[in-house]
Formats: sequence, C-alpha cells, structure tokens
Amino acid sequence: MNSDRKKIYMDYAATTPLSRDVLDKMMPYLTEEFGNASSVHSFGRNTRAAVEKAREQVAAVLNCEKGEVYFTSGGTESDNWAIRGFAHKNRKKGSHIITSQIEHHANLHTCKRLEKEGLRVTYLPVDEYGILRLDALKDAITDETILVSIMFANNEIGTIQPIKQIGDICRQNNIAFHTDAVQAVGHVPIDVKDMNIDMLSLSAHKFYGPKGVGALYVRKGIRLDNLMEGGAQESAKRSGTYNHPGIIGLGYAINRAAEHMEAEAKRLAVLRDRLVKGILENISDTRLNGHPEQRLPNNANISIEYVEGEAMLLHLDFAGIAVSSGSACTSGSLDPSHVLLAMGLSHGTAHGSIRFSLGEDTTEEDVDYCVGTLKNIVERLRQMSPLLG
Repeated sequence: MNSDRKKIYMDYAATTPLSRDVLDKMMPYLTEEFGNASSVHSFGRNTRAAVEKAREQVAAVLNCEKGEVYFTSGGTESDNWAIRGFAHKNRKKGSHIITSQIEHHANLHTCKRLEKEGLRVTYLPVDEYGILRLDALKDAITDETILVSIMFANNEIGTIQPIKQIGDICRQNNIAFHTDAVQAVGHVPIDVKDMNIDMLSLSAHKFYGPKGVGALYVRKGIRLDNLMEGGAQESAKRSGTYNHPGIIGLGYAINRAAEHMEAEAKRLAVLRDRLVKGILENISDTRLNGHPEQRLPNNANISIEYVEGEAMLLHLDFAGIAVSSGSACTSGSLDPSHVLLAMGLSHGTAHGSIRFSLGEDTTEEDVDYCVGTLKNIVERLRQMSPLLG
C-alpha cells in the first residue's frame, strides 16, 4: 500500500490503540519501578501499592468492592475462569448452564467443553435484532440450573442485552449471573450491584489500555475453582507473578474511559448514525444489523447484498480503511457469522456483512470518506457478481 494513502482505522471493537496518557503512567513500572509486587521489601511494596490502586480504579467504575476484582490476562481467560470455575466448584448444586447462541467463542467453546464433561447447556435463541427473549430465559430455568452467562453487548453487531432484567431473573431464582462485558466496559455505564451481576469479564485493550491484561469481577460469596495453582497471588485463586505494568495501565485506562464516557459516547453515536445513514441512503440493498437503538454507540454492522464481506474488507484495506468482516468465523471456516445466522439472516446476506467500529480518532471526514469509498467498491464488485448476472 502506498504510505501516502489516507489511512482510517474503523476496527476499534477488535482493539484500540494504547493511549499515550496510559503509556505514560505505565512507563515507570516498565523501568525503575520493577519490583515484584509479591515481595515484602520497598521495591515490591511500591509496586504492590500501584497494583492495588488499579484494583480500586476498576472497582470504582463497576461499583463493587476492590476485593471482588481479580486480574487476568484478558477477556478470554476471564470468561473461561468464570464459566468453568463456577461449574466445577458448584457441580453438586446442579449441572445446567444457560447461555445464548450469539456469545463470543470464549464462552461458546467453554460451554461445549463442559458438555463433554457431562454438564447440560441451553443455548437460547435471539430475535431479529440479536436481543435475548426474557420469557425464553425464564422457561429454560430448571432446578438444576446453576449459572446464566449472557454477554453485555455483542462484539459483532453491538446490540446491548437487557442485563438488569436478566440479573433480576437470576437473583429471584438464586442462580449466578455472569456477563462478558468486554465490549461494554469503558463505553457504557455498568453498575454490578444495581444490575445484579455476580461475575463480569473485561479486557483493557478494548478501552485504550494495554493488551494481555484484563479482570474478572466476582461478587463476594460466589465460589470458583482456582484458575492456577502456585503462589498466593489474587487471594491464591490465580497464581503467578503480577503483570504490574499491564495492571497499572488497565487501572488508568478504565478510569480515563469512565471520565470521558458520556461525552465520547454522544460524539461517537452521532458519527455512527452518520455512517449508517450514508451507507443505507447511498448503497442499495443494504441493512443495519442489530437493534437500531439498544446498541453500543460506536458499532455499525451492515449487510450489503450481492457482494462478499471479505472482498469488501480487502478492497477497503487497499483504500486505507480498516474494518472487520462478519463473513467468516475465527476458526477459518467459510461459514458466515454465527451471530448473524442466529438472528435469522440468510447465508448470502450474512456473507455480505462488515462491521465498522469507531473510536477516539474517528472524524466526520473519515466517515464521509468511508461512505464514498465503500459506495465505489460495492459498485465495482456488483458489476462482477454472478448473482446479478
């Protein structure tokens, strides 16, 4: 690609750049403040104090106690620990788990693994907007149900689930409720107490923090199997030397996101709506996937008929625009997105879907350039499409 060509990043849902502010806070702990946070000397105590400050920052944003925050390597580890750890520790109470058909693979693959171990899992359907039906959840609950795991906001379509209502149902039935909030934390308000959330997964690199670090909120009283054995880190539940630069970066990043959340969400929602309107009005046979209003402020998943999502992605990339395609899952399969299929889209329509996710550096000019470029690309691809021959 020509280095002088305009480059626009619209894949913030995949990862965000590390904020310079956050990096500045991390730098001392990558160099002179190198002490092991588990050591009792001054080097270790200084580092441990910074780790605990990060724990307090996470707790403040989620409205929980600092002792309920456990640091992990990211969202996938947090999901695995929450679901498997709870299922194994509470097997005597029951062997039934409820989740949805549109979860992240960190959830779905974990549930499939548990099924092989003898547990029963119900995968609830969603409606045409990707919203879980609360009556279906109520109907699925049995005396054996011990855990419900439903993601806060979908990573592909941006739809936000009725989390508080789900939490209320779980609390009324004495069932633990876990939510994968990786896409939501730092972008929409979350109060684990008000929403009756018992466990919550998050990852720093989704809100301008470092990669390879995340957290799992576990309400006091919820019992999990230890993730790893070894030392006494994380209350002896997740042993291993602290990634203290990453943890400190997570703390500052989540605090920074919370401070700017309201204003940034409004700004991004305006840009997102401009992008959606521009595409739907200028390109025929297009549709917005997900709920039109109950969605993340920066996510727009669009289906464009008669063209392949991968082809659009590659042409956009050549034009300097980075987006994601929903036409293939992470396994490398040629099958379209499991999320879009669960919403009732045909294979053809699902194959022609791409996700735009906006962020701090996105401008109105970027959005307009993207719409115009996409329009030209679709026109060229449709001229070559056998479906329009």
